[in-house]
Amino acid sequence: MSRSIALPVVLFLLLSCCAHASAATDAPRIGIATMEPGEIFFERFGHNAIIVDDPARAEPLSYNFGFFDLDEEGFLGRFVRGDMLYRLAELPWREDLSYYRSSGRGVIVQWLDLDPAAAQALAAALADNARPENSRYRYDYFVDNCATRVRDAIDRATGGALKGTLTARTHHNSYRSEAVRLASPASWMWLGFDLGLGPASDRPLSQWEDAYVPMRLADSLRGVRLDNGRPLVRQEERVAEHRIAPEPAEFRFVWWRWLIGGIALAALWTFARARAPRTAAAFALLFWSMAALLGVTMLLIWLGTLHRFGWANHNLLLLSPLSLLLWPGAWRASRGRAPGRMFRLALITITALAALAPALHWAMPNAQANAHWIALLLPVHTAFALAWLRRPATGAPSAGRRASTTLS
Repeated sequence: MSRSIALPVVLFLLLSCCAHASAATDAPRIGIATMEPGEIFFERFGHNAIIVDDPARAEPLSYNFGFFDLDEEGFLGRFVRGDMLYRLAELPWREDLSYYRSSGRGVIVQWLDLDPAAAQALAAALADNARPENSRYRYDYFVDNCATRVRDAIDRATGGALKGTLTARTHHNSYRSEAVRLASPASWMWLGFDLGLGPASDRPLSQWEDAYVPMRLADSLRGVRLDNGRPLVRQEERVAEHRIAPEPAEFRFVWWRWLIGGIALAALWTFARARAPRTAAAFALLFWSMAALLGVTMLLIWLGTLHRFGWANHNLLLLSPLSLLLWPGAWRASRGRAPGRMFRLALITITALAALAPALHWAMPNAQANAHWIALLLPVHTAFALAWLRRPATGAPSAGRRASTTLS
């Protein structure tokens, strides 16, 4: 090649390289921030945000999908109905991070190895999404939350590589198991999730679906590789130490332990009834009151809200709203009088429904994970039925005993 031809070619290559280097330098860095669980009930699940570190800006920005307004008109009603609205907020990363540091929550940042064009497109899409007219979205605890919005944005930036990888993998978790695990430091919260979730929450999840939990998403990102074989996560750094209780470990309910508890409770009640029938009847009244309250709540979730993961709850067989029908008879029994015929009919119905729970559990291919509740509550229902249906016990002394007492 002559010198006159070679020189322009070399200059062209140098200019092309410089242009490519300039484009790469101008592209923003994209990071995924993962915040560990907090102590307030709505912080138990952890949190995610996307960091855009644009060289053209003075400081990095945080795109946070977890903002809601408790003072918004109708917020409580929308929360009860399952029709909540959240929004994406754009704010300085320094400001966002300061809250988590002050509350003692640990934070890691995973910097992604995205192509410059993909990083620029993602930054532009987030900026547009954060505009007031575009920022609000209908929130769902499991399928559309702060973590799934981050997951979906990264999936689009990688051309679907994230979903393709994570859909084929599983930890064999379920929506229920993760919700109960993360809520476990607060007894009222994990009990509410475990009793209130229906069978839709129990199917095994892929890692893609599992990423509704921010920490699961962070863990999955570590194992993702792009089409050219390079890791998606280029660098990971901890920017805030976790100074409060750590994330709860995985656990599974052992149903036979609950069965031991249920049998012990039933035996104790039967023993108490033989010696203090009115006190035992008062305990049964309390049990049926709680069952009715929980049953009515589960029924309202099913028929009156958009909380679809609570629909068709099999625990309705164990905690039936029909327990309301037992109140008058149980009250009479606690006062030492006969509970009445309607009480017996209602008790037969409620006990029969409870007996259906194990049959439904073992007959269905994808049963609701409530074997532990069946093991705990069915012995109690059985004890009540045996006590009041075997003979017309009233909790009061017999007529003969009353007469002899009067004459003595």
